[in-house]
Amino acid sequence: MNRNIIELRHFLHKYPEVSNREYKTMETITGFVNTSSPDEVLPICKTGKAFIYKGKLPGKTLMFRAELDALPITEHSSHSYASVNKNVAHLCGHDGHMAILAGLSQMIAAKRPERGKVILLFQPAEEVEQGARDVVGDPVFQSMEADYIFALHNIPGAEKHRILLKTGSFAAASKGMTIKLIGKTSHAAEPENGISPENAISMIIKNFHELWQKKQLFKDMVLLTIIHICMGEISFGTSPGYAELRITLRAFENDDMERLTREAEKIIHGISEMEKLRYEIAYNEVFPATVNNPDCVNIAARAAKEHNLKVEFLQKPFKWSEDFAYYTQKYNTCLFGLGGGVHLSQLHNPDYDFPDEIMDTGMKVFYKIYQEINFSDHE
Repeated sequence: MNRNIIELRHFLHKYPEVSNREYKTMETITGFVNTSSPDEVLPICKTGKAFIYKGKLPGKTLMFRAELDALPITEHSSHSYASVNKNVAHLCGHDGHMAILAGLSQMIAAKRPERGKVILLFQPAEEVEQGARDVVGDPVFQSMEADYIFALHNIPGAEKHRILLKTGSFAAASKGMTIKLIGKTSHAAEPENGISPENAISMIIKNFHELWQKKQLFKDMVLLTIIHICMGEISFGTSPGYAELRITLRAFENDDMERLTREAEKIIHGISEMEKLRYEIAYNEVFPATVNNPDCVNIAARAAKEHNLKVEFLQKPFKWSEDFAYYTQKYNTCLFGLGGGVHLSQLHNPDYDFPDEIMDTGMKVFYKIYQEINFSDHE
């Protein structure tokens, strides 16, 4: 394992930055990757960059993507490279993903492409969903006309170095729903003179629990998770006239997410009308399902097997979501899992730390993908 790559990962881990604030992170990556002499470096959105290596002959455009951002969580760690930035830490492994792509740049520099282009994309703001969405809408990105886009994500709980693959939906669609219920406040001694959302809240929760259990309505798993409820003011003399509910909607398939959303909105409309409440619905952190292209999955599987790595084809998608989904809607893509170890702390936990030893595995698989597409007759 290249000691420089480990040191880079530790440095990125020590100085994390949250979504859309990854300026120093990108500065560090730029300094490292520029030593491999890319032919072109293009800014993407506010903090992202694409490093482009061009072949002399026409051919396919192959892209690899890593994420720049850390999480707004306090790390619990005794490592010398523990985060020094208050309440910010790389607890999802993006520091490792970046280091893998940076290491890949050195491998490409040693054997530059014969044809087409290879692009290393460092993308901001994965954790808040709009990163990939903004990148896909960026004219600079669109001008690259990628034929293939590959990425990986470390998977705690899976055997170290194991490659996890799935054709079709690999990670779930999800969205955050905010419901505002507007009634009328009154004196707590005369609640009949107001319109309280109290009963509507309990009815919505009950109906939502019943909805996601109606398996006959959906092709695969759906889930509604109540994450936050607030109602009225802390005033014992006032009957509430306003409430907010926040719910996460989740589905393995995009079609199911569309139906789940329609059915949930229908429930809110009916109950609000019955209870004489006005309502507003808003959505944020909207992730489509990450849908892998079969040909790209096969390319990744061959790359893993070339290195005698264990390959597992998943029966079901992961329940978490990934903004890589926005690339999968328009391009031929594959997001695959890289096992981080059976006993590795779960993602977003305060004591999570990306395993250095799996970076070499990620680099080798990416490089083998690069070799197949750029140095074979694969069209």
